[in-house]
Amino acid sequence: MAETLPDSIELEVVTPERMLVREQVTEVQLPGKDGYMGILPGHAPLLSQLGIGYLSYMAGGRKRYLSVHGGFVEVLPDHVRVLAELAEKAEEIDVERARRAMQRAQEQMMNPALGVDPGAALEAMARAQARLTVTEQQK
Repeated sequence: MAETLPDSIELEVVTPERMLVREQVTEVQLPGKDGYMGILPGHAPLLSQLGIGYLSYMAGGRKRYLSVHGGFVEVLPDHVRVLAELAEKAEEIDVERARRAMQRAQEQMMNPALGVDPGAALEAMARAQARLTVTEQQK
């Protein structure tokens, strides 16, 4: 007899400071270290490092977004546990601050005389872009 897959999966998103999400969802997309991963109920188990970007999930027929910055993800057939270094809901993000951070990081990339490590400037740009993407998508 064929095994039926569940129609939802429990998503937990936590940081060292707090729990942001704990709910049943029908799909999750998140930034792995080497690109985005899509996770559906019944997914094969895996453990991966998180990158910088946005996490999206479907719950109650509505797509929701979070900005995540580093950490780890554990996937089991019925559970996705995200242990993020930093995660923010769209409504918590200061859009103007994120825009200023993006501009500052771009200037640092373009002007080596400022003495900023290009890797650090690139990471700052990725964090700012993730925040801006989340606020734009959640509208």
